[in-house]
Amino acid sequence: MPNAYPTEQARQAARERLIAQGLSSKEWAELHELSPSTVYAVLNGQHKCLRGDAHRAAVLLGIKPTVAAPYTAAMAQG
Repeated sequence: MPNAYPTEQARQAARERLIAQGLSSKEWAELHELSPSTVYAVLNGQHKCLRGDAHRAAVLLGIKPTVAAPYTAAMAQG
């Protein structure tokens, strides 16, 4: 099974973007209404970022790609 965690390179690039913006992880988390501990965990590779706030943080940080449209049951049926 492939590694589901975001790569170190993606996480490092996100850290560098925060530095370039002049924001701490905590300030960035508060701007996006996320828990600072969740953002720290995403940046340190402690979450797989598959769902919930960790996934949202990873998308907003640019670690994971943006999803074009949500999956719905109607799409599954046909």
